[in-house]
Amino acid sequence: MAGPLVLEQVRLTLGDHTLLTIDATVAPGEVLTVMGPSGSGKSSLLAFIAGFLDPAFAAEGRILLEGVDLTGLPAERRRIGLLFQDPMLFPHLSVAGNLLFGVPRDAPDRRARVAVALAQAGLEGLGTRDPATLSGGQKARVALMRLLLSEPCAVLLDEPFSKLDAALKGEVRSYVFDRLKERGLPGLLVTHDEADARAAGGPIVRI
Repeated sequence: MAGPLVLEQVRLTLGDHTLLTIDATVAPGEVLTVMGPSGSGKSSLLAFIAGFLDPAFAAEGRILLEGVDLTGLPAERRRIGLLFQDPMLFPHLSVAGNLLFGVPRDAPDRRARVAVALAQAGLEGLGTRDPATLSGGQKARVALMRLLLSEPCAVLLDEPFSKLDAALKGEVRSYVFDRLKERGLPGLLVTHDEADARAAGGPIVRI
């Protein structure tokens, strides 16, 4: 189980305009939801946490994960996973190839880990498939399992359900939030959708 994700007196500004301020602790297995209109700084908050904030923005405060201050670390050392609106599966790789990409190169039994992930995602027998042939829900599960195989210590969710049709949203939401809870990973979700916030089941910050 990972440790908490702490946003300590975070303030984002663009020029003289303050976009948001937030001070919060996200416990392992919990999902904090940040809601606000377009342009309110939600995605910029995720970029600051992950380590790739556009230099046009200024940020104050600290990001701590498992007690370690991440604020000055490069993105690749933060061990934070991101899930976006688009699954962003590599079209030139098979389903299994996409999953293998997520496994650390020095990890033992890399292909065995992929086989386990396929089974956990209900995708057994689909490893050789072209990702383009998968359904929307299957693509979302592959994207999540690829993220989890990379062994993150926290997960950021940038409106990952917004492009799913109504019939799939509930299924994929439950799958994502259940996996984060099982792994004991703190999560931060940004969304416009009140149903997403309710399904996440954690605290909600409105900006």
